[in-house]
Amino acid sequence: MLFDSSRERLEVIATQMVRPAFRHLAAAGVSCAEEKDSGLVGHLNYFSGAQRMVSWGNLSIQVELVRDKMRGMRIAPKLFCLVPVAPLLLPGCSSGEPSFSGIQGLIAPEAVVVKLADGMGFTEGPVWLPKHRKLVFSDIPGAALMEWSEDSGLKIFRKSPKPNGNLLDLEGRLLTCRHGARDIVRTEKNGEITILCDRFDGKRFNSPNDVAVKSDGTVWFTDPPWGLTDNPQGKEQSGHYVFRWNPKTGEVTAVLKDIAMPNGIAFSVDERHLYVADTGGYWHPDESLRELPATISAYQVKADGAVNLEPDWIVEGFCDGMCVDALGNIYTTARSGIRVLSPNGDIIGTIEVPEPPSNCCFGGDNYKTLFITARTSLYSIELANSGVLGNP
Repeated sequence: MLFDSSRERLEVIATQMVRPAFRHLAAAGVSCAEEKDSGLVGHLNYFSGAQRMVSWGNLSIQVELVRDKMRGMRIAPKLFCLVPVAPLLLPGCSSGEPSFSGIQGLIAPEAVVVKLADGMGFTEGPVWLPKHRKLVFSDIPGAALMEWSEDSGLKIFRKSPKPNGNLLDLEGRLLTCRHGARDIVRTEKNGEITILCDRFDGKRFNSPNDVAVKSDGTVWFTDPPWGLTDNPQGKEQSGHYVFRWNPKTGEVTAVLKDIAMPNGIAFSVDERHLYVADTGGYWHPDESLRELPATISAYQVKADGAVNLEPDWIVEGFCDGMCVDALGNIYTTARSGIRVLSPNGDIIGTIEVPEPPSNCCFGGDNYKTLFITARTSLYSIELANSGVLGNP
């Protein structure tokens, strides 16, 4: 039950949430609201890092309903759902322990990896479009954005100059990293393309690779030189950086410079950490750096948007793109499949995929479908836990 007459504190977490709702929660101190109603006291606490959840039966409760039952509760009017799982308090990731009982606990009962489409060049950057109930992703050598839906199958979304990472902004507009054009673009609601940024300090980007959006609207992206392999003389940046673009000012800031080959990027659920995959020095144009290992690092994000240059944790191992579920687990793309890490960097296990994956995202009607781009194909698997809800 949501309210307890014994006045016990009920610790819950929003397992599906739009980022604007999170922003309001964070602005409220990420704590909570207490409202007395007919002698009952209800507490709704949001725990940073998305650590714990309890169930109260087969209910799906929206904030509007909570507002009705807890009159005057000051919480974001944006919608998010409290989705039941097991009727137990789950082991908290706050202690560093993996959520659920290993990798099988993250997978829906009897679910298997399913191939949805194949025959492409190199797939990347999946993103779910909830209003259209379809997935958009990149075929880099095919110079096209592809789309897949359960009703229509696979078809071309539009041609694009070697697109890579894709994501929705806070208004649900498609953001795309374009290798061929060396820029970040936004697809407006009328279908027109707007170039958000293509330079830093007056010099062209290398080849923007992957993108993350913070709840303040800033766009964070990685810029390795993968798109310049056929044109190394065209490189203008002195390094391979992680950038932040400010939509209010148009300013581009290099937030991380000391990375060999930045690749996948994502925020933790509470946005206090930025996860960055570094492919390491194996393909680095500087031969003196070829021995650097591939890693995934968690950088603490400060209130002013800067990041601590010393990561809180580092896990060695290859990763391309990544995504995060609502409990804070990180789904990374290893050679053998989707390797899942806890919010503290502990390895939970690997979901094996027939082809080496390049990226992944949550989608589907309940955001429990993990879509996986892997070399020439597109795969999916149903999970027990939902991902963070995409923007509308």
